[in-house]
Parts: sequence; C-alpha cells; structure tokens
Amino acid sequence: MAAPPPTPTVREPVSVTPPSDPSQASGPSHAGGLAPGGRSPAPGGLSPGSRSPGGLFPPSPRSPGGPRSPTGSQHNDHENNLKRTESEALKDRLKELAAAASPRPPAPNPFTRKNSISGFDAYFAGPRDIQKHSKWPLVLQMHGSILPKLILPLIGIASWSTLFTAIHMKVTPIGINSVLLTVLGFVVGLSLSFRSSTAYERYAEGRRYWAQLILTTQNLGRIYWVHAKEREGELGKKDVMAKLTALNLLVAFSVALKHRLRFEPYTCYDDIKNLVGHLDTFAQSATAAEPDQVHHATEPVGLLHSLGEYLGVSFLNSNPRKAMKRAKSPIGNLPLEILSYLGSFTDELVLNGQMTVVMHQTLSYNNIVALNDVLTGTDRVLNTPLPIAYAIAIAQITWVYILLLPFQLLPQLGWITIPGTVAAAYVILGILFIGREIENPFGHDVNDLPLEIYCAQIAQELDIIASRPKRQNSAWIESIDNRLLWPLSNSGYKVWALREEEKIREAVVHKVEQTFVSYKKGEEEVASKHRRRKNAKFEKRHPNDVISKV
Repeated sequence: MAAPPPTPTVREPVSVTPPSDPSQASGPSHAGGLAPGGRSPAPGGLSPGSRSPGGLFPPSPRSPGGPRSPTGSQHNDHENNLKRTESEALKDRLKELAAAASPRPPAPNPFTRKNSISGFDAYFAGPRDIQKHSKWPLVLQMHGSILPKLILPLIGIASWSTLFTAIHMKVTPIGINSVLLTVLGFVVGLSLSFRSSTAYERYAEGRRYWAQLILTTQNLGRIYWVHAKEREGELGKKDVMAKLTALNLLVAFSVALKHRLRFEPYTCYDDIKNLVGHLDTFAQSATAAEPDQVHHATEPVGLLHSLGEYLGVSFLNSNPRKAMKRAKSPIGNLPLEILSYLGSFTDELVLNGQMTVVMHQTLSYNNIVALNDVLTGTDRVLNTPLPIAYAIAIAQITWVYILLLPFQLLPQLGWITIPGTVAAAYVILGILFIGREIENPFGHDVNDLPLEIYCAQIAQELDIIASRPKRQNSAWIESIDNRLLWPLSNSGYKVWALREEEKIREAVVHKVEQTFVSYKKGEEEVASKHRRRKNAKFEKRHPNDVISKV
C-alpha cells in the first residue's frame, strides 16, 4: 500500500472566493486545457496540489505524486489567472453597484408642489392646480376666488356705511344728490376696464411665452435626439449620454427661468439642484458660498405673513426680491448661462460631424435664439408693470367712489344703504383686486400661471422623445399593422406590397369616391332620422291629423 502523500504547509489564501461547484468556474483553463494529471483545473485556475504566491489548494488524495513544484510557465499562468479572477470579480462588483444605484422605485415628481406643500396649505396658496376638477358650482368655490382678499375691505366699508346711515337716520340727514353717482360711475368703470385689460394682456403674454418655451424645447430635443448622429463603438455610448445631458439642460432652462421669474436666485431647490450641479455658474457658486442666505431664502414663510398675503394685507407682505438684495456674491443669470452650454454643445455636434445637414444646424441655432427671446420677453413682462401713476390714480378713484356711495344712497334706500354699499363695493373692488393679482402672472398667487405644471410637461415630453432610439423607416412602414387605405381596406402593408402600383393608385381614387358617398349617406340618414322624430312628435300631439310624408 502506498504511503499517503505528505501534507504541505498551507499559506494564507488570497481574498478570492472560488465557487463551490467546480463546474461553475469561470476562470481560464490551464495551459493545454488540462491540469497536470489529466484532470480539469480547480476553480480559480489552480490545479490541486499546485502552489502560488498567494496560497495553495491541498493535493487530492488520488494524486499519485503528491505536491509538484510548479514550473515557471505554470507559475506565471497561476498569477495571470489570479489577476484575471480579481479583475472579473471587480467588474462584477461594479455592475452590482451600478444596478443598485439605478432608480428602481418610482421617484416623486420634483416639479410639482405636492412634495413640499400640504393639502391644507395648497388650498390657500397658489398657483392653482388646473388639473384638479371641482364639483362645486363656480359661485360657491373659494379656491381661486378673490373674496378672501376682500374680507377686510368689505368689513371696513360695512362699518363706514353703518356709521353714516345711523347718523342720517337718527341724528340729521346727510344724503346728497345722486347725480355724482352717475358722473363718478362712468369714470370708475372706464378706469377699471383699463386696469383689467392691461393686466390680462400681461397674463396672456406670459402664457404665450411659456407656450413658445414648450414648443422650442420640443424642437431642440427632437433635433438633438433624432437628427444628431451617434458614432460607432464606445463613442456611441458617450454620444447617447451627451444627448441626454443636453435634454436635461433644456429642462434645467425652464426650471431656472421659473425660479428667476419668482426672484429665487439660488440652485438649492429640489427641482433644479440635480440638473445644474455639474455646471460652473454664478448661481452655483453663490449657493455654495452663502449657506446662511440660502437658508433664509428657502425657509417657509411665517404664519403671520401667510395670513396677510391670503387676506391681501399689504403691511404684512414681504418683499419678493429680498433674496436677491441680500446676496453677497454675484448670482448671475442662470438661464442665460445654460444657453451658453447649449450653444457649446451644438457647436461640438457640428464640428464632430454629428450634425451635417445645414437645415438641422440652422434650426438648432434658431431655437436657441428663441429660448433667449423667451428669457428676455418674460423679463419684460415681469419688470414692466402698469405705470405707478396709473395704478395709484385708479385705486384712489375707486376708493373715493365707494366711500361717497353711502351718502348718495341714503335718501332713497335708508337702512338698506348698508347692504347695498357692501354689494357695490364687492363688485367694484373685486374687479380692481383681480387686475392687481394677475398683473404679475409668474408669482405664487392662486390665479397666477402654473409654472410647475409647464416645467413638468417639458420634462415629461423630453423623456418621451428620448425613450426610443431613432426609428428606421422600414421598421414601421413595412409593418403588417400599417393599414395603408383604412377605412376602405383593413389590409396591411405586406398585402398591398403584393399588388401592382396601378392597383394601389386605383384604390386611392376609389377611397376618395367611397368617402364622399359615405358622407352623403350619413347626411341623408341624419336628415331622415330628424324627419321621423318630428313626425312622431306631431302625431303624438295631433293623433287625428294625417301627415303627408314626403
């Protein structure tokens, strides 16, 4: 009986865990395909009984010669196998980390107010969510109504009219002729009409600029994603990632414009910090250099200020530009700086030969100019309100008319003057306050433009554009589901491809004729149905009469 092989000294193994099943080993095979002894190599590329600088596996009991001294080539093979195994393990680990970093659960929409405002506060704050539907009649709806801001003025008017009505009824008559009511009424009506028309014109112009922004971002997103070529190999992946970055910059432009129009100059907000964090901008530098100012700019408004804003008390309203005035570093113009990055990206597409069609190049630069036009246009709407002389004069004329109204109603209405004055004040002040609220359509009032919804729309539509690669025409034109002559025929492309060109053209002409016939037949059926219904009603009312049917 042969003596058992001697047990070698075992060194500390390397930190590579071989698989328990040798059949699952992914390491490269030993030189020549088999390990010494005619067996497959052990996991990790080491044969039983062989040594390596990092450790060894004990020899198999069936090994006839016990441990063998590895040759130089075997030693190098073992080292290469270990390095290759460690490299593969590292790559697998990086893939696991990348998979773990992928956003598996649905993330909240950063462009909506629902993430930061509770339901109760959202009811009294703005802008109003136009996607919600209310079953209350308009006359009973409070969200979006101007009535809360009229509560304190109406209380004051009621007290004023009550005081002088009591004096007129209990002490001495103080009523005046109502001719003044007619003269001042014409002037007040003209002033309120001018105030409302100018305010709504600014509101509509602001909406047109945001519609232009949505259109321009769609055009640029389609040009970048569809018409910009992707190079071969590793450069193709970089091109895809670069185009995704450019689409994110389009979203960042719209969000940055929203914050600029609301006098929010920093990049610490949830909807923009992850879109421009990699850009070198003045706003990004100011955000990093002024943490105290950033904290003051993002802290919630106090209860007193919120109540004052809701009730329209001007003494409690804070200055909306205070964050910009308190800045100690240049805050720049973030939307304009983003346009510079978009222009640089377009230049590289042209220089790299990824955008060779001249029309695509022209459209790209023209749409960047259109974004700049949106930026300057919205700034003009924001910073050019109604001249202060007009605003003060209209407000003073309106209040003088309302304060003189009780004296003109007292001789005819008596005690009814009190509710009559309050009702008239509600109508007149309501129009005045609505014009004042919509004059700046980009703010946080309930009736201002819902800029968050517009930004979410831009982000969603750019994601839709980027969700599919560029389509090959043959993939969708030559589909069996492509019904060329529907509704004349339900046959698909492949069926019509078997027919001659002349037959296809005849079918197109036949489709026009059949469509015309179907339209006429439908009109006759509608007219016949209408006549039968009319005759049935007449027979029901006059059962003894005979109807001549044409």
